[in-house]
Amino acid sequence: MTDRIREFLRNRHDEGPILVVDIDVVRDNYNAFAKALPDTRVFYAVKANPAPEILELLTRLGSCFDTASIGEIEMVLAAGATADRISFGNTIKKERDIARAYERGVRLFAVDCEAEVEKIARAAPGSKVFCRILCDGEGAEWPLSRKFGCVPEMAPRVLEHAHRLGLVAHGVSFHVGSQQRNPLMWNRALASTAAIFREMAERGIQLQMVNLGGGFPTKYLKDVPAVQAYGRAIFDALKTHFGNRIPETIIEPGRGMVGNAGILEAEVVLVSNKSDDPKDIRWVYLDVGKFHGLAETMDEAIRYPIRTPRDGDDLIPCVLAGPTCDSADVMYEKEPYMLPFSLEIGDKVLFEGTGAYTTTYSSRDFNGMSGLRQIVI
Repeated sequence: MTDRIREFLRNRHDEGPILVVDIDVVRDNYNAFAKALPDTRVFYAVKANPAPEILELLTRLGSCFDTASIGEIEMVLAAGATADRISFGNTIKKERDIARAYERGVRLFAVDCEAEVEKIARAAPGSKVFCRILCDGEGAEWPLSRKFGCVPEMAPRVLEHAHRLGLVAHGVSFHVGSQQRNPLMWNRALASTAAIFREMAERGIQLQMVNLGGGFPTKYLKDVPAVQAYGRAIFDALKTHFGNRIPETIIEPGRGMVGNAGILEAEVVLVSNKSDDPKDIRWVYLDVGKFHGLAETMDEAIRYPIRTPRDGDDLIPCVLAGPTCDSADVMYEKEPYMLPFSLEIGDKVLFEGTGAYTTTYSSRDFNGMSGLRQIVI
C-alpha cells in the first residue's frame, strides 16, 4: 500500500470494486529488473496488465514486450513501441494472426512443434523463431501445465525444421512456473537449454538467444527473494552451463513487474452462517470473486494479503466468496481466511498485490455485473 494509493482511496466516493495501480511502483520494478540483469533485455508480459498507462511508461523506459495475441500487439504499437521490440510469444497462433503480426513488422515468434513452424514459414517468411521447452514448475505457486512447450529432446528437430524452411532458428525459451519463489530453478532449465545449443551447433546451426521466461514473483503472504537474488542465480547458471560464451538473453516479467503496484478495493455484501452450529464456519461474500478479477484464487493457489478497517479485532476463520450465482465463485474454503469477527456488511476490504492478472481475468457481463474497473495513478 503506497501513500498515493492510500490517499486516492481515502478520497474516493464512487461505488463498486476498483483496482488502483501506482505507476511509480511499476517504474521502480522495471529499473530493478534492468539493474539486476543488466545484459538481459526486458520483454514485459503484456497479459499481466495491459493498461495503456503501463505500456506507455514501459515504452519510454526502453522495455520490449511479450505478446500473446494480435490484440496485444496492437496495444503495444499504440503505446508507441516499435515492432522490433515485440515478441509474439504464444505458441498457439492462428496463421492469419501471424500474417497480421508480420505485416506490422513483428519478426520474433515462439514455437513448440513443427506444425507451428510451418505456419510461420508460410505467413512470416524469414522471421526468427525460438522453441519453448517444457519445465516441471517445481517450487512455483502457480505451476504451468503441459499446454506449452515440447520435451527438450524434441527441440532440435523443431528448430532444424525451421532452418530448413527458411526461418532463423534463433533460440530456446522456457518458463519455470508463475510466482516462482526459488531462484535456483532456472539452473535446471538452463542445463537443458545449453544441451540444445550444443546439439544444434553439431548440426551446423548456431543459436543466439535464450528466453529465460517469466516466473518472477510478487509478495503475497509469503516473503519472496529480491530481484537481485534472481539476477545472481541466473547469471551463475548461465556461466555454469555456457561458460564464457553466454548467449543473448531476455526475460518476460509480468507479475513481478506490476503485481505489487496494485490494490483491489472490494465491499462486504453479506456475512452469514449456513447453520446454527457454533462450529460452522462463517461465510463472507464480497462484490468481487473469481469472475471479477480474482481467478488466480482457483485451487487457492494465490493467497492475497487482505486488509480490513477492523484489523486488530478478534479473528475468526471465514470462507471467502464472490457475489455471482455460480457455485464455483468461492475463493478460499479449503483453507479459510482469518478475518475480524466484527466485520460487517458495507465494510471495505483491500486485496494487496493485485496489479497483475486481475483486470484481464475479470468478466464483463457475467450475471449482469460490470467488470473490474482500474485506475492508474
